[in-house]
Amino acid sequence: MYCCELLSGVGPCIAKRMFGGFGISTDGLTFALVADLGSGETLWLKADDETRGLFEAEGCGRFTYEMTRNGVSAPHSLGYYSAPEEAMESPALMLPWARLALECALKARAAKPAKKPKAKPKPKTTQQAGAAAKTKTKTKAKPKAAPAKKSRA
Repeated sequence: MYCCELLSGVGPCIAKRMFGGFGISTDGLTFALVADLGSGETLWLKADDETRGLFEAEGCGRFTYEMTRNGVSAPHSLGYYSAPEEAMESPALMLPWARLALECALKARAAKPAKKPKAKPKPKTTQQAGAAAKTKTKTKAKPKAAPAKKSRA
């Protein structure tokens, strides 16, 4: 994919299908999207409050789409902006923008609370293990008795 070539200055990029488009990531971190919001496929780069002004100064559009909830349609926006037109010409011109997008993705990941590790089951004490074993033996199904033979009269 051409967009992966453009963004490869920040590391090897992988494009994966995502919501009708593609997510572009490096080292498992998504920092760009390729999606068609009605104007053809566009490369969208991750931005944040600090970098938004840089994208807007270049005339880049914000990733915005209509979302319907409870029958009410409203615009919804993600923290991505279209790549500057001139940056689409070469990896060298894209490199500063790719670095900005990757930095924004790294900051966003660092800001998320760490996932709590799943609790491991507590080891059973000897007494609990013994009680569990007794319960299992008590609840074993008993074999059914053979049906009684009918007598001839």
